[in-house]
Amino acid sequence: MTVPFGRSQLRRLSLALASVLFVLTPSTLTASSQPIRARQAMVVSQDQLASEVGAEVMREGGNAIDATVATAFALAVTYPAAGNIGGGGFLVYRPVTGEPVAYDFREMAPSRAYPTMFMDGGAYDRVLHHDSHLAVGVPGTVAGLYLAWSDHGVLPWERLLAPAIALARDGFPVSNPLASSLASVLPRMADYPASVAQFSNNGEPYQTGETLRQGELADTLTRISEEGPAGFYQGVTAELIEQEMAANGGLITQVDLGAYRAIRRTPIRGIYRGHEIISMPPISSGGTAVIEMLNVLEGYDLARLGAGSAATTHLLIEAMRRAYADRAQHLGDPAFNADMRIDQLISKEYAEELRKTINLDRASVSSPSSFEWPTEGDETTHVSTVDAERNAVSLTYTLEQGYGSKITVPGAGFLLNNEMGDFNPAPGMTTETGLIGTGPNLAEPGKRMLSSMTPTIVARDGNLLMVTGSPGGRTIINTVLLTLVNVIDFGMNIQEAVDAPRLHHQWLPDETRYERWGLSPDTLALLRARGHQMVETRVQGAVSAIYHDGKNDMLEGAEDRRRTSAAVGF
Repeated sequence: MTVPFGRSQLRRLSLALASVLFVLTPSTLTASSQPIRARQAMVVSQDQLASEVGAEVMREGGNAIDATVATAFALAVTYPAAGNIGGGGFLVYRPVTGEPVAYDFREMAPSRAYPTMFMDGGAYDRVLHHDSHLAVGVPGTVAGLYLAWSDHGVLPWERLLAPAIALARDGFPVSNPLASSLASVLPRMADYPASVAQFSNNGEPYQTGETLRQGELADTLTRISEEGPAGFYQGVTAELIEQEMAANGGLITQVDLGAYRAIRRTPIRGIYRGHEIISMPPISSGGTAVIEMLNVLEGYDLARLGAGSAATTHLLIEAMRRAYADRAQHLGDPAFNADMRIDQLISKEYAEELRKTINLDRASVSSPSSFEWPTEGDETTHVSTVDAERNAVSLTYTLEQGYGSKITVPGAGFLLNNEMGDFNPAPGMTTETGLIGTGPNLAEPGKRMLSSMTPTIVARDGNLLMVTGSPGGRTIINTVLLTLVNVIDFGMNIQEAVDAPRLHHQWLPDETRYERWGLSPDTLALLRARGHQMVETRVQGAVSAIYHDGKNDMLEGAEDRRRTSAAVGF
């Protein structure tokens, strides 16, 4: 039986959401530099209701894993652009005692996948790659959350699903940002009647304050609550997924679903100016790239050069372009790529060699004949959690693009991912806009696609210091990097570190994107004089971060005003 989630609790959470029915814009970025503070525990996610769900779990004695699982399932209801049970992701857990562990629940290619599956008549077909049933990978979220909970959770599984089931069945008020998001995506859902039925009000966009109910999703979540992963990967739900695939040229079968397994991995670890960096290993590229860039930057006195200076920005860009080039050349699914040179890439010696290639006065040139990669969607979401014992969780999971493939499984009520788009399009295919044909990340049966998700935890002198992560596709790695540098090198508090302007270079295309108003005209002129191609963009990422003030044993949460964000603690 499902553990009941009281209507009074749902009403309280709904009222909390209704109190934040407004759009967060770049103009709010400097509204405050003070973080949200809490003594006992904290959850930071991109949705108020979901963060409240996680905090409530910890009030009832649940730990950081319990709270993260409950928050993630709630996001599958209240934040459908990225929260999901039809996608996948990564979770890094640092217990207050014992060794950290990473959970890989990245989607997998179905058993009938092959390297040239996105070619049509000898030509690359972007629609097949990103916007079709062929773009759907075998989902991993349910298996991953269950594995983490089975290893470390303390509250009953049914209790953690109960809030999400109630939110789906009874509904919740649509916020202004969600109403805008649903209205913008509905035209792209037009080919999928189940999606239109799920995310519109009888074919019309939801208005702010109206109630969104998702009965079929509630039924699916109930099966997961009562049966665990078998309620998703077997039985009714698996049959519904297979039927949708078979009817529309997709490849996923019940056999593929039944074969899926989440994986425990050893986190990748590095040291930066005395701080221990704990992050996700491959198939995520994030941890490797962040540690490689930090190692390069450690050779420079960034604090002396100053935050936002042309000299510091130049060094950040040069570190970024080198790590992204290595990412494209070497990283992929470790089950298919035995020699990825990880130990070398994150070594201090390799960073020293890379520094020798950096000219302090001139930008490097990224060659189109070198390394490139496929487009990643930016509608990922991140959850950071710390409990009263100071156990910490960093979770990033996604559907790939906003609302994934836009395909809702008829009768099951959840969206499917389009993560197969993170595989390289075809062997040897290279374009100046960022496609890649290198071997480590080509589609193969059972293979997991390369990701930029970078859930990260930082410790200092054996104590928890920081939990962070972000959405943003390929920009995720650099967003996490900048947040770490802002705290460690420039002494910003966690809210200042999140508010600070961001930039991004990914080797190819050879350009640096910077947030609007993020660099002064004088700084831009100095960077362009060095040879950097500077391109203005609106916003980058949406960090969910928690800082642990060890001296006062206080938790400080940062809300990223670039998108909706909610830090909830007690």
